Amino acid sequence: MTAPGPTPSWLADAILYQVYPQSFADSDGDGIGDLPGVIEHLDYLTWLGVTTIWLSPCFASPFGDAGYDVADYRTVAARYGSNDDLAELIEQAGCRDIRVLLDLVPGHTSDSHPWFTRAAGDPADDRYIWASDPLPDGFVPSPGTRPGGYLPNFFAFQPALNYGYARPDRAQPWRQPPDAPGPRANRAALRDIMSHWLGLGVAGFRVDMASSLVKDDQGHVETAALWAGTRSWLDREHPGAVIISEWGDPAAAVPAGFHADFFLQFGGPANGLPLRSLWNNRQGTDQDQWAPVAPYFDAAGQGTARTFADAYTAAASAAGGAGRILLPTSNHDFARLRCGSRGAGQLPAAFAFLLTWPAIPALYYGEEIGMRFVPGLADVEGSVLGLRYNRAGSRTPMQWQPGQGAGFSTAPASQFYLPLDPDPRRPDVATQQADEQSLLHLVRDLIRLRKDNAELGTGPGASLEVLHDGYPLCYLRGGRFLVVVNPSGRTERLAHSRTELATAQPILGSGVTVSAGAVTAAPFGYAICTLAQRAS
Repeated sequence: MTAPGPTPSWLADAILYQVYPQSFADSDGDGIGDLPGVIEHLDYLTWLGVTTIWLSPCFASPFGDAGYDVADYRTVAARYGSNDDLAELIEQAGCRDIRVLLDLVPGHTSDSHPWFTRAAGDPADDRYIWASDPLPDGFVPSPGTRPGGYLPNFFAFQPALNYGYARPDRAQPWRQPPDAPGPRANRAALRDIMSHWLGLGVAGFRVDMASSLVKDDQGHVETAALWAGTRSWLDREHPGAVIISEWGDPAAAVPAGFHADFFLQFGGPANGLPLRSLWNNRQGTDQDQWAPVAPYFDAAGQGTARTFADAYTAAASAAGGAGRILLPTSNHDFARLRCGSRGAGQLPAAFAFLLTWPAIPALYYGEEIGMRFVPGLADVEGSVLGLRYNRAGSRTPMQWQPGQGAGFSTAPASQFYLPLDPDPRRPDVATQQADEQSLLHLVRDLIRLRKDNAELGTGPGASLEVLHDGYPLCYLRGGRFLVVVNPSGRTERLAHSRTELATAQPILGSGVTVSAGAVTAAPFGYAICTLAQRAS
């Protein structure tokens, strides 16, 4: 197999922004966000500096799992608009130099998908994974005339598509090899779906549950081969398009063929510990098996940045320049930056870090104004996954302006997809746009600084040297920029003997002093400074 093509420069320089369509902006007053609502706010995203939108699933679905149960991969769900609306969004975004990524769900469908309806009545159909009675553990009884039952991927209404098993067993005939007719047909269908949307102008896909396709695949060997083949096809047929994985382990996903992968709160090194060691605080989206960890971005100041920094360095080394690492603020599955006891005053330091670290920054909608995780909500479209895991709190409506409806919708509040944050002090875009000292303006300024200085990005010359991974976190970018971040609620001092630091001149920041012998950072202080260039 040929080596993958280079990562497109537009991705390497991307500012990624995740739009959760049902919660972003409602244009027709039914209480649910839609694609015309996204179009109406493209100028805002341009003003902010966004270059790429990741649109969470917008396809026809019964919405048992918020659209991750797809019933038709080629049709936009009616509640979001039409295929023409999606085409208009892609065109209007393109006019503003913003690319659009769609969410691809390759591992399963809804049980209302015509593929599954057909398979439930035809014992010869092997598009899904079917077993005879007595059913093996984890299988769900057939809803149709076909005997036996099927394997779901997540919820029972999400039947797993058959990409084969890495270790077939003749005594268990449902464990087909990856090159069996059913798995081959599914790989071909996957490419057809991708080609359809790429032909209409999307820039690529964020791929849901990317590591889970081939079953019983120790080390993801067969799954990696599947994606490597997909990448080879993509480079050949759709050069310039990208695939970004929900894998959670860039060291595995990039060599498997993906252009980029996220650090996530699950999967990958130590079950997502690197990201949780930064800012996940077990509020609202917490799995029982996750060991408690003191996040670095916490006022108590009991964490360490070393866990993340070491994992990042290892992943970047494994990727070897073939792909990129994405660092998210949060997403639709885990708690926002502002969560639990973490208040608005702690967010500037987090964004100073996010937008100067050599990963691609991925902003979840509303993070740029400090929207909070809202606890105590009801289960909506499968948001509850356990006693301490309810994703609804990260999916509440975007807060565009003060007052009733927050500019999200004109519908009665009782009809909203999810309730607004009830806090009367909730932040909003309009108020923060009018205040140049706001978090929103800081995020915008940091994005502009990153765009204007290649040393703060991910490309050549954007080196990283971590000077201190305790409190405060200090690192150099490109040998020219010093970044200081203190997420703790204490004043922190770092003694140093680096003569070049005495030349530091602050560009953005608050509460940081750099002298010839020490760096001092006030509680929640941060700074980006330039250093004098050495004579050659």
